[in-house]
Amino acid sequence: MLIAIDHGNKQMKTIHSKPFVSGLMESITRPFGSNILEYQGKFYTLSNQRIPYKRDKTEDDRFFILTLFGIAEELHLKERYGEEVVHIALAVGLPPAHYGAQNQSFIRYFSNRGINFQYRDNPYTIYIEDVRCYPQAFAAAVTMMDRLLDKPRVLIVDIGGFTADYLMMRSGRADLSICDSLENGVILLYNRIRTKANSEFDILLEETDIDGILKDGESTYAPKVSSLVENLAQDFVNDLANSLRERMLDLMSGMVVFVGGGAILLRRQIEASGKVGNPLFVEDINANAKGYEFLYKMETAGR
Repeated sequence: MLIAIDHGNKQMKTIHSKPFVSGLMESITRPFGSNILEYQGKFYTLSNQRIPYKRDKTEDDRFFILTLFGIAEELHLKERYGEEVVHIALAVGLPPAHYGAQNQSFIRYFSNRGINFQYRDNPYTIYIEDVRCYPQAFAAAVTMMDRLLDKPRVLIVDIGGFTADYLMMRSGRADLSICDSLENGVILLYNRIRTKANSEFDILLEETDIDGILKDGESTYAPKVSSLVENLAQDFVNDLANSLRERMLDLMSGMVVFVGGGAILLRRQIEASGKVGNPLFVEDINANAKGYEFLYKMETAGR
């Protein structure tokens, strides 16, 4: 069974299940609740407090446990639980700038693992028999390749939790000489907003509060707080556009495709910036995961 998972610093995404925050709580005793994963004598629940940024996600088992949650959710939807072993092919990805150095270790992190665990009191027995890794941003772009094939130059910008990845495509082919990952994702924006709100208004904003203001333009907070969030978000988008321009990337000509949860969150600010001539937004937050699945099928076709 093929399962594609996007390991975001802010959220974990699969194709069919709802995205969840990349945060974990671990306990040696069973906690209260129903969405509990039991593995190797420990109990895990998801948390809204995300794991601090990790450039190398293989440093410990936390992202592996998060992967088990993603796999379990996909299997649960298909009612594939029980004692029978489910053989898993796993499609994953990394930021373009990290891909060359980390893709083999990321593959080894998941490969050839036979695992027994319980989730929602159902037993799961899986064996991860094949793992393939692909570049983020490019993976999201392939989900809309029919709209890009005839374009001579398309810049893909994937705004994620900690990185903003960019990749140039020419007539539907990736130009790997023009790609990079800037440590300029929305987590940096959250930290700026929380620090400023605390110092100026003595308010402890949570990331979900900031999301609510930016998504809806409305909140229960005072107008001055909402204004602070909106202004800092606009500054953040302007700074990102300027950083891309410094790398000789022209956002005013050609098509610029924005993907990722950060781009969806900041769409109003991107459109209002006046720095992007022809923006196109991929609203599907699962686009990278869908791209991983597509690329895996293309790579293994005819095996």
